[in-house]
Amino acid sequence: MPSDHLPSSAVSSDNTTTRSALAVVLAAGEGTRMLSKRPKILHEIANRAIVSHVLDAIRGAHVESVAVVVGPGREDVASEALKTTPQATIHTQQERLGTAHAALAARSALASGADDIIIIFGDTPLVQPQTIHRLRESLASGVAVVVLGFEADDPTGYGRLLLEGDNLVAIREHKDASETELAINLCNGGIMAIAGAHALALLEKVDNRNVKNEYYLTDIVAHARAAGLRTAALIADEAELRGINDRFQLAQAEAAIQARLRLAAMQAGVTLIAPETVFFSYDTRLGSDVIVEPNVVFGPGVVIEEGAVVHAFSHLTGAIVRNGADVGPFVRLRPGADIGVKAHVGNFVEIKNATLGEGVKAGHLSYLGDATIGAGSNIGAGTITCNYDGFKKHRTIIGEKAFIGSNTSLIAPVSVGEGAYVGSGSIITGNVPVDSLAISRAQQVVKDGWAQKMRLFHTGREDNSQD
Repeated sequence: MPSDHLPSSAVSSDNTTTRSALAVVLAAGEGTRMLSKRPKILHEIANRAIVSHVLDAIRGAHVESVAVVVGPGREDVASEALKTTPQATIHTQQERLGTAHAALAARSALASGADDIIIIFGDTPLVQPQTIHRLRESLASGVAVVVLGFEADDPTGYGRLLLEGDNLVAIREHKDASETELAINLCNGGIMAIAGAHALALLEKVDNRNVKNEYYLTDIVAHARAAGLRTAALIADEAELRGINDRFQLAQAEAAIQARLRLAAMQAGVTLIAPETVFFSYDTRLGSDVIVEPNVVFGPGVVIEEGAVVHAFSHLTGAIVRNGADVGPFVRLRPGADIGVKAHVGNFVEIKNATLGEGVKAGHLSYLGDATIGAGSNIGAGTITCNYDGFKKHRTIIGEKAFIGSNTSLIAPVSVGEGAYVGSGSIITGNVPVDSLAISRAQQVVKDGWAQKMRLFHTGREDNSQD
């Protein structure tokens, strides 16, 4: 099943299981280059907020405590963080005076005595649990400060990591680097880990004597070395450390997450006919031997059970498709749709808040909303459950092995009994008993010769063919 997290056993080790950890998530940035009223970290990738992807990775790395630093008045960011990580504490950076200043906004959490402190930015949704775990392993080996870096194809604008052997000597900002240092392509990824015993003291030593009068988190490296502490760098993939600052980078991150989800699905036994055309949500769950045809979109809350087929050009949100069922092509499943075992939902059918029992067939051109349809029933083309009266939604109940003829409107609340038939073209306003036939339509009237008289009236000629 698609997941951008490894199983818990994949990121555990003897070096870290006895150590406590705190992640400080810096989520105070507004992201003005997004040109949006929403803060950038609330924009979504795979239908999940950017900051929630970061929090998921932290949880996957078995970090027990989380402190989220937000800007003033950003209750929306705090709410999203608590939705993902209810045990998180929220801290406000009242003034934006740099990254170290932001980290110190969580002073009370930093003073709690955690062994490992992970400082991570809330706009890095591609970071993976195993990368965070590697930082923790480095702390467990005796390193006091470890910085995550990457080898950049184009290092322009990035701070450089300066090494002597395995030791990190300094982080040099691009504008301050010498010609020799500018030739280095090992760059600062922004994420770092600090031994809990030293974190608060090192952060408090950072000053703002620089051109921006800000407190830089990167200065911690120099303070640690001055105190005789070990400092190191770990290398991760450049793409994993990508931050989100504009809509183009948002699209790039979406593509990266989708690639992970598609790969995870196929590795779990799902067939994707054209993987690049299928779009998952962060929580899509697919069973083994599921087949997904091209151009399918999964919104949040979708479960596809073993052996089901989702045909091309279908859109699913908040729905469950049970074992061996098939839906599509061109199907819309909305929240509350529950498609039973071996049921069939064909082209141009929309289903919302409706349960279809085992083996139900709804082949084409229907709307089924707020309904319960019993096993083995057949729903003819053009069937509509008329569920809304302008004020309230009402439910339609169809018993097992019922037959609903084409072009039928069922005016809810209404029930059709087990084994009953409804004639095509009917408008059903009352309950239909078990094993009965209901027909509700105007009596057909045939007037012989009427068409010929109509043509004569309008043209003055009995033969209205064109010359």
